[in-house]
Amino acid sequence: MASRYDHPGEQAAQDPIRLLAIRETPLSVDEVFTAVGDDATGGTALFVGTVRNHDGGADVDTLGYSCHPSAEAEMRRIAEKITAEFPVRALAAVHRVGDLEVGDLAVVVAVSCPHRGEAFEACRKLIDDLKHEVPIWKHQKFSDGTEEWVGA
Repeated sequence: MASRYDHPGEQAAQDPIRLLAIRETPLSVDEVFTAVGDDATGGTALFVGTVRNHDGGADVDTLGYSCHPSAEAEMRRIAEKITAEFPVRALAAVHRVGDLEVGDLAVVVAVSCPHRGEAFEACRKLIDDLKHEVPIWKHQKFSDGTEEWVGA
């Protein structure tokens, strides 16, 4: 008798990277969620990063994101690493650049896997690695008139 893990749906998809982008336009949770749809998945984990109104004890008015020209290639490298480590059926990640306001979506990532635990782990690793390794920098402007670069 075959194990339930022998089913092709339990394996990583051949081309699981469905959407990777850096955009100057507003991001869509629906677009990312739709991109990771797959009939073989039992779990989809989605993370949405938004611009908050404070950081380090100071009120944030606005911020801007900028990136190095290699940022999308670095996103792909990380996505490929995640798909090699986990049984990913579908993966998507988009990050915003340009000027953003409090409440705007800055990043949306999602991962679909055969099971929820794998999806949670893969999604967390995806967003953590994107934050730490992709050359995207945040320029925050505070209510008191000061400014700060983060990740530069």
